[in-house]
Amino acid sequence: MKKLTVLALILAAVITCCQAPDKPADEGLQVMAYFYPRGDDFDSDTLQLDRLTHIIFSFTEVIDNEMKFREETRGVLLSKLAEQKEKYPGLKVMIACGGWGGSGGFSEMARTKKSRRIFVKSAVRFIEDYNLDGLDIDWEYPGLPGIGNPYIPEDRENFTALMRELRKAMDRTGREQTLTFAAAGWQKFFDHIDPEQVMKYADYMNMMTYDLAGGGDKFTSHHTNLGKVTLEDLAGTPAAEIMRERSSDTTRPWSAQEIIEFCISRGVQPSQIVIGAAFYGKGWRGVPPENNGLYQPAGEGWTGNGRYYALRSGYENKNGFSRYWDETALAPYLYNPADSIFITYEDTVSVRLKTEYAIRNQLGGIMFWELGGDVSEDGLLAAIHAAVRKK
Repeated sequence: MKKLTVLALILAAVITCCQAPDKPADEGLQVMAYFYPRGDDFDSDTLQLDRLTHIIFSFTEVIDNEMKFREETRGVLLSKLAEQKEKYPGLKVMIACGGWGGSGGFSEMARTKKSRRIFVKSAVRFIEDYNLDGLDIDWEYPGLPGIGNPYIPEDRENFTALMRELRKAMDRTGREQTLTFAAAGWQKFFDHIDPEQVMKYADYMNMMTYDLAGGGDKFTSHHTNLGKVTLEDLAGTPAAEIMRERSSDTTRPWSAQEIIEFCISRGVQPSQIVIGAAFYGKGWRGVPPENNGLYQPAGEGWTGNGRYYALRSGYENKNGFSRYWDETALAPYLYNPADSIFITYEDTVSVRLKTEYAIRNQLGGIMFWELGGDVSEDGLLAAIHAAVRKK
């Protein structure tokens, strides 16, 4: 009997050491920024690092089953960013692997224990070489083609195995390491992963509650709305008619609130969920003026500069565009009747409401893509920071 008791204790200790630690209720809201430098340099003084808990440098890729930069020059920028921890000791600098255009190697790598071991070893070595504080797995998507990537049904189990093996190896470094992954903001994604198992190893699930609409859609809608929108809310609009005609749209519309409630119902702890915000917008041309363009038939995708700083300086109540607010979706939008352009985006009001929602519902935090889209003063990160401080 004593042997069985000792064996049980040892087994429990092994399982515990390979799982993500529980988050204390008073740990505070995490504010995570994805960061994708455009160019060969960046000015660290403009990054508002004092307002972040984590910054996630993007992206490495899976190349020959190892985690590597596609362009080695990115390593110079990452080193420069990691050096900022001396000035901001509370900041955690992480690396993201994958992304929409960089996830092609995941499925093949994750298929066998041998290839996963190669990747995990390279990831830990990468983290140590650059003195980083964690890793974000941005596989878009397990069990789904994404941009046209290879995928197999076994991706579901292989993703869990990859996260388990990463957790174990990162814990063995003896340094506190944060392990996160990017999750799509729609339910079909969760048919292809096992969130209850994966969250035993991940610290946080970074919900990509953006790109919920896009230029290829047949009607205009919000791409990063917090508030839940029902089919009844669309009654009488062209969007409702289009959705009835196309069975593939029966899961629409989407929202951050809806997918977060869904994840909690699937056993994910609220403290491990990080809500997503978008520091950019999307739009359509050829949109009729009814309802100021919202839920109307859409023409071709708008190809202007959708980053927040460009929308604020050149579009928000400027140059023929007016800003409107959807009280149901809790989201802003812009419309120009002369040019028939509709733009869905995030502003300081909507990110404040997302932050307050995260605080109120005891979520793990808020993250956003991407830091370089903000303005230097009174912007989106400033609104998030103000809401966190008010807490």
